Amino acid sequence: MCQQHLGEGELPVASEPLGHDGSGVSEPFPWDVGVFDAHCHPTDTMTSIASIPDMKARALTVMSTRAQDQDLVANVASKYGVKDLDSLTSSSSPADGRLVPCFGWHPWFSYQFYDDTSASPTYDGTPSGKISHYDKVLTPSSSSKDTSFSEGLPEPRPLSEFLRETKSRLERYPLALVGEVGLDKAFRLPQSWTSAHEAQRDAGLTPGGREGRTLSPYRVQIAHQAAILEAQLRLAGEMGRAVSVHGVQAHGVVYDTISKLWKGYERPVTSRRERKQIAEGAEDFSSSSSDEDDEDYTTFTHQRKEKKAKPGRSKQGPKPYPPRICMHSFSGPVDVVRQYIHPSVPAKVFFSFSIVINWSTGGGDKAEEAIRAVPDDRILVESDLHTAGEQMDRYLEEVCRKICEVKGWELREGLEKLGRNWREFIFG
Repeated sequence: MCQQHLGEGELPVASEPLGHDGSGVSEPFPWDVGVFDAHCHPTDTMTSIASIPDMKARALTVMSTRAQDQDLVANVASKYGVKDLDSLTSSSSPADGRLVPCFGWHPWFSYQFYDDTSASPTYDGTPSGKISHYDKVLTPSSSSKDTSFSEGLPEPRPLSEFLRETKSRLERYPLALVGEVGLDKAFRLPQSWTSAHEAQRDAGLTPGGREGRTLSPYRVQIAHQAAILEAQLRLAGEMGRAVSVHGVQAHGVVYDTISKLWKGYERPVTSRRERKQIAEGAEDFSSSSSDEDDEDYTTFTHQRKEKKAKPGRSKQGPKPYPPRICMHSFSGPVDVVRQYIHPSVPAKVFFSFSIVINWSTGGGDKAEEAIRAVPDDRILVESDLHTAGEQMDRYLEEVCRKICEVKGWELREGLEKLGRNWREFIFG
């Protein structure tokens, strides 16, 4: 969804990739290792889809965000979808196994739902109820300004209907993820469509985007966004699927919303004293004095005891939280990274980074600090682009180079790590 941040069709200019040694001459990029885009939106520009078989990237994780692209993502997955893990390494046609579909509702469009599972739904199906719904979920309320804005918005949809539709799509596509979902405190709704906008719109873009419209003063109440997010996270838990999460100026609320779902499911963290008792007569683990060592031991012992479940499914039945989570284009501080990777967290949390968000908006230093804090097996790369093809490949190459530079990895070594991480995120 980067184009709505930057202006429709506008993309940041990619810098010339540097070699690993920092010189101006690029080291040849080992595409043969496999590059996997953890988050992108090519169905926003359907004319670009035909270029996917010719891309250098091995596979794309393709998000849906709103009403207009749910079926588009499904249809493209029917043609180019990854069938299984083996198809990613086979010598079959380049058109086979090129993308993983994701079905979700982006926070920018969360105002279009009313929670019909709530004891007090915000919409009753009447014209006045529509205005009332938008008064309750938008800030400032339109009735205090001008009801014409709310009148121009779509009829609110019941959340339960979307959840049923999404569950059906997830059942149809066993490898599909839930995404893009999340919270965004910065986003403002664009102004309503006018006849002038309609006459000038780009027919090559999927409807529903901003497409040059100026922004209104209205934002979606964060409590409403959180309710929509939580419902989708619970569905992901029920289906045993990973999720791709958007978070802008809301890292604390995102963490609170996700973490409350795993309350009561936390992994036990063994104290040093307990370890000594368990290991009495054997190895004395008390020689370690750092918290980091404690965490490593806890994770190690848990992993030894835990048998591997089938991909996408929980061994012990559905949980109220997703088994794997990607914090897409992560822009939070190191402290938030530490929260998600604490050994008590029962979900496996990954962090992906993109040129268009993490470096083009002046946050490169912050991103690099986070990258250094993210464990090697939890980092992913993404383009977050709304068009497939050479440009997507170029941005993927640049972000791979940057991450390898920050991590101190040789390119081939780094791409191998990133590929393993993507496969773990998708397949479990």
